[in-house]
Amino acid sequence: MSQILSPSQIKMASIFTKIIRGEIPCYKVAETSEFLAFLDVQPLAVGHTLIVPKLEIDYILDLEEDLYVELFRFARRVGIGIERNVLCKKIGMAVVGLEVPHAHVHLVPLNELSDITFTSPRLKLSKDEFEKTADGIRNVLQAQFDM
Repeated sequence: MSQILSPSQIKMASIFTKIIRGEIPCYKVAETSEFLAFLDVQPLAVGHTLIVPKLEIDYILDLEEDLYVELFRFARRVGIGIERNVLCKKIGMAVVGLEVPHAHVHLVPLNELSDITFTSPRLKLSKDEFEKTADGIRNVLQAQFDM
């Protein structure tokens, strides 16, 4: 016998799941069978990239340990690609998890500590700027990591 769910019991796909499914376009940087990296469309800095597992799990500490470790291995590779394409001193990493109910990691090019302040105004970039940034990062990742 099937159970009828109330509206509060129906889980809607997160915006990241919709991006993963191709329902919402993105500026893809890298992808594997388990993860997707794409530019944040409201970036703190040029090259600000989001790393998401394709499995929709809200809280990063709820990921199985192997998936958690692989997420950060993937993020490291993407971070290297960003660093080689965007002028910055370092790549900052943040896990906030309050804004979207889907585990994700922010990789943000840093020149100052204030570059990773999430209450700061976000940059507004053109489509061409996003595409140029994504292409540059993708090219490094393909050359170095065959991604």
